[in-house]
Amino acid sequence: MSTWIPREEWVKTLPQAIVASCVVLLDGEGRVLLLRYGSGGPASGTWWLPGGMLDAGEDPLAAARRELREETGIAVDAPLGFLGTDYRPDVGGTGPVIDFFFGAQVEHTDVRLSPEHDGYAWTHPEELHSVLLTADVTILAGLCHVAATGDAVVYLREGRPA
Repeated sequence: MSTWIPREEWVKTLPQAIVASCVVLLDGEGRVLLLRYGSGGPASGTWWLPGGMLDAGEDPLAAARRELREETGIAVDAPLGFLGTDYRPDVGGTGPVIDFFFGAQVEHTDVRLSPEHDGYAWTHPEELHSVLLTADVTILAGLCHVAATGDAVVYLREGRPA
């Protein structure tokens, strides 16, 4: 026999997770835009996609557009396609993280970095294995493939197809 509890108490029992959105931005040559985290942060010196955590009440697509604009100065007018999601049960003791990935293709564009980053590079997917990435290269290589071909939306668990 189950006992009903007040909604406020029930909500406290629900799982908590960090939610983030990233953008796989490809140029006309099929290169992906990577940003290098500047000194002082936990990922200093590593490279990853434009993106970050959602603000309170923000949906993942809006966060992807906002983060891309804040971190690179790039505003993509075209729709951002949904590429997939990655679930990681624990990241550095913070608990679960759910990453949403969106993609777009752009012609050459200028990049204006935020203070969070100290470098950017347009990188061919086959060169990703030689780059010090923040996360697993398998995630990024798979997402670049999906963004370039539109083959399928991917669901990943810790960077691996589930």
